[in-house]
Amino acid sequence: MERTDPRYRNFIQILHEELIPAMGCTEPISLAYGAAKAREVLGCLPDRILVEASGNIIKNVKSVVVPNTGGLKGIEAAAAAGVVAGQADRVLEVIATVSDEQKAAIRAYMDSHEIVVRPTEGDVVFDIILTLTAGEDSVKLRISDYHTHIVLVEKNGTVLQSAGTTTDAGDAEGLTDHSCLNVQDIVDFIESMEVADVAELVERQIDYNYAIAQEGMTNPYGANVGKVLKNHYGDDVKFRARYMAAAGSDARMNGCEMPVIIVSGSGNQGITASVPVIEYAKELGASHETLLRAVTLSDLLAVHMKTGIGRLSAYCGAVCAGCAAGAAISWLGGGGLREISHTLVNALATISGMVCDGAKASCAAKIAASVDAGILGWQMIQDDQQFYGGDGIVTKGVENTIDNVGRLGRVGMRETDREILRIMTGQPDIP
Repeated sequence: MERTDPRYRNFIQILHEELIPAMGCTEPISLAYGAAKAREVLGCLPDRILVEASGNIIKNVKSVVVPNTGGLKGIEAAAAAGVVAGQADRVLEVIATVSDEQKAAIRAYMDSHEIVVRPTEGDVVFDIILTLTAGEDSVKLRISDYHTHIVLVEKNGTVLQSAGTTTDAGDAEGLTDHSCLNVQDIVDFIESMEVADVAELVERQIDYNYAIAQEGMTNPYGANVGKVLKNHYGDDVKFRARYMAAAGSDARMNGCEMPVIIVSGSGNQGITASVPVIEYAKELGASHETLLRAVTLSDLLAVHMKTGIGRLSAYCGAVCAGCAAGAAISWLGGGGLREISHTLVNALATISGMVCDGAKASCAAKIAASVDAGILGWQMIQDDQQFYGGDGIVTKGVENTIDNVGRLGRVGMRETDREILRIMTGQPDIP
């Protein structure tokens, strides 16, 4: 693929949009970012905060530790952290630098101020509406479709900023159209690209995400899934790939204050798409340039598979990233388009349907399972074994199978999503 090809430019732009730093689970951090931005517009600390959030936001914020809060969890903690200590100009690193005094102030604010949480109405899957009130002044701010997409800022009834919303993050305003992505063109791109065009982005991803994986293996976090896997399976690369990725999630889901580079709006997906590939590149003695190409392949495949599902769903996003990592490992092992395609189909046939029940400690185990499926998909095609069209959701052709998975996650699992939320909140009447 030539650098002058519009697809080439689109792929580079997609990487710039996707590979961005974030500290902490991205849904509470998005909420904290919105709260910090709204506080800036209000000009002071609010007396009262109203948070209206879509079901997937409630699900993903409920059980995860908000970093730099002293172990606090939930929507109220994320909103309080944003208004008390947030630096909106740092976007998804909005609460990356919080002093001990500010941590105490966050707790004090929650104890002394009203923070009300309500579900939003409508069909927007990713939706956060914050209303901050101080005396006679109020600010309403809305984030929709993806984590940094502010579509409304309103102060005292006057609209200061507005933009469109959609129900499909792949077509949301401000993002490059992802319809240019397909497996064949992605493989063509990573094999022909000028590595310098992606080096800064992907090297940062490698550095950040491997560092948090090492942190998760060094110190105790959550259920310590990474350590459990190492203790019981050992150091063979096929297990190392699983436990290092899981360890990154162990740390990230349980309050670690190190940043990660996200993919498809998710730090867990960013870790899953990169860390197993790093481990195999080390094992195979791949050059640094080859490593950069392989991680880029994994990133773009993960984005491609997740696009049809949407940013948030009942379908666990780690599945896409784990399958993508398996495909990139296949490429590192000498595979071409055929092997990559079959790896993806085999892996998707194995693990698709694993549910997302919010961000929390068990995400690490789901990541390990997804990476295992990706590696199995590669091992199957090494032995000339594969799943065929007509086997369940598998249809002949990798793109057709990816389309089926998108339909499953976006349409088929809508009621599953609602039921998961009912279970998690104990509210059987959630619409």
